[in-house]
Amino acid sequence: MTLYDTIKEDLLSKIKDGTYREGETIPSEMELAKEYGVSRPTIRQAVQILASDGYLEKRRRRGTVVTRPKVSQSFTMSISSFEDAMRLAGRMPRTNVLVFKREKADEDAASHLELPRGSEVYKLVRLRYADDLPNVFVESYVPCDRYPGLESYDFNVTSLYAAMDRCGGTVVSARRRLEAVRADGTTAALLDVEEGDPLLLFHTVARDATGAAVEYSIATYRGESNSFEIDVRRLP
Repeated sequence: MTLYDTIKEDLLSKIKDGTYREGETIPSEMELAKEYGVSRPTIRQAVQILASDGYLEKRRRRGTVVTRPKVSQSFTMSISSFEDAMRLAGRMPRTNVLVFKREKADEDAASHLELPRGSEVYKLVRLRYADDLPNVFVESYVPCDRYPGLESYDFNVTSLYAAMDRCGGTVVSARRRLEAVRADGTTAALLDVEEGDPLLLFHTVARDATGAAVEYSIATYRGESNSFEIDVRRLP
């Protein structure tokens, strides 16, 4: 067993026996290096393994804290609200709307929504929480002409898809594209992670029953806090 594996197992034992409790900050890399008599890179490797396994999370402002296991989501397999997904995972959801306005679609939004560039769209930007921890940063674009009346909804408490159901038409299908990216300064601050930390980026185009593209979103998830289930089938 390597030195960092030995330290990882000892830290895990302390998490499981309550020495380090959920929500608490563990000692810093420097403090742990001194405690175990090893280098900081060795401590960093041990901590990173525990973070990847869902036992620890690196927080931009607090350091490294003991956390619950990753949120396991079926976002990649079904269309459901963030609130429903979080409650199914045993977490308490919360949403903070950062921007909600009408604007002219830029080239990216217009292309994904299959609209002429400059068409009017709603832009909705939200930071979404699980148990009061930032979990995902989402930018959504919806054609204004298809969904009149969206301005009357408070998206701090209302699901976008629920409002779309009432205003125009139901989302019945979606295609998602996944990228692994690293946090820039702005995203790191929003999601309370370190700049350069791994994130999961989903591009989604949602369609209604007629096949029209009715929502385009870019959702950036914390890499250490989430896992996604994907069903695959062998082709004949």
